[in-house]
Amino acid sequence: MGPADEPPNAGRLDAPYLLALARQKTVASRNALAETIAALFAQDADSLNDREFALMADILRRVLKEIEVSVRRRIAAEFASRPDVPRDLLTFLANDEIDVAYPVLSQSPVLRDADLVEVIRNRTLEHQLAVAVRFEVSEAVADELVGTGNETVITELLKNPDARISRATLAYLVEQSRRVGGFREPILSRRELPADLAKRMVLWVSAALRKTIVERFDLDPAEVDSMIERAALSGDLDDDTAGTAGPTAAERLAEELSAAGRNDADLMISALQNGEVSLFVTLFARATGMREILVRRMLFEPGGEGLAIACKALGLKREDFSVLFLFSRKARPVPHAVLRDEHKAVMDLYDRMTEEACRAVLARWRRDHNYLKALLAVEITDTGAASGADPDDPLSGRGW
Repeated sequence: MGPADEPPNAGRLDAPYLLALARQKTVASRNALAETIAALFAQDADSLNDREFALMADILRRVLKEIEVSVRRRIAAEFASRPDVPRDLLTFLANDEIDVAYPVLSQSPVLRDADLVEVIRNRTLEHQLAVAVRFEVSEAVADELVGTGNETVITELLKNPDARISRATLAYLVEQSRRVGGFREPILSRRELPADLAKRMVLWVSAALRKTIVERFDLDPAEVDSMIERAALSGDLDDDTAGTAGPTAAERLAEELSAAGRNDADLMISALQNGEVSLFVTLFARATGMREILVRRMLFEPGGEGLAIACKALGLKREDFSVLFLFSRKARPVPHAVLRDEHKAVMDLYDRMTEEACRAVLARWRRDHNYLKALLAVEITDTGAASGADPDDPLSGRGW
């Protein structure tokens, strides 16, 4: 009987036996070696000195890639909750197929936020779900999970009472719950949900959930009904009168996201992509200093030249503006051929304009909204020769 055929001497470190297994290159010997070391970790780790512990960890590092999935699964299950297992072994197991990775991702106290973020960004939906149900989820990891945009992952995160979710992220999810019904109940069960965010949800949750909000936050039902009535009536108000009713949900959310450092191109793109036009308008108005009514007109105008100038003034990257423009066209459906031509024309304009010239135009728009109204009414034509404008000026002769 060879060394690989002998049963492991569990309960103590049998160095000759491990050495004999390590010298063999068969799958069976590799599996036996891994299982023996895992058993020693489980049964006698406390009695191992530092050198023995390091030796076994090093052997495992060398053979993990070569052993069968069933063995890796058993090792992962054994190591998942242990605080003394080397981090690099656990990160390897955390990036393995989900049957191996799940117990490590959901339980290991050794994995750091950076390890979890790496898994979220590069592994499968099942790996993301395993992270979402962890015994502890930091705000940074929660933000990364929300950033996946996957409703199933976000719902599992919201259901996890041990997850820490920042106020800004929770406010964003509250706003998203207007569209995603599955977010509503788990959001309302969050201990950290403040009353002001709960009040926002009153405007769009079902009657049963509205009752939960009223009871949990001890709100006056008459006040809740009044909020709903005001929200319904506000749809008939024009922009000037609506401004007197206080900040909207989108404005409050934009303020919180801006304070948290989240008011950027990616957030604006995400808002348009998810159909949150009001949030986009508020974010863009805050970034440019323009009134929201003007941003809306700019967003819906044919051609998109005004949007191009404002984005250029903000210093947005070419590719970010391109994505914003294409998403903005969803609000104004046009035939594919027309969209293609508009996109080509507006990108050409964006390339030829300078930030300095666009900032000057934006400054005029901030000072005089009537000026912008007049400009937006001008047909965008090449009148540079007739007006005596410089044909090399990217803003000249285009009504800007």
